[in-house]
Amino acid sequence: MEITYNDKTDLLQLRLDKRKQKIINKRVSEYMVLDVGKDEKIVGLEIQNASTRLNLSDLLPVTAEVSTKSS
Repeated sequence: MEITYNDKTDLLQLRLDKRKQKIINKRVSEYMVLDVGKDEKIVGLEIQNASTRLNLSDLLPVTAEVSTKSS
């Protein structure tokens, strides 16, 4: 997963699948757009005017942990 924020456009993007594929944008609200890829799977999310919708100081910078379980 990749999370990016553009402070010039105030756009927060969450990319769940970075593979190259045809994407269709589906607006689900006034400020939220889903990026839908192959097999109607959601591959991303865009939040417009993100600084007015989210507390970005709590969200950014993002840190992630990956846990692997052995059987």
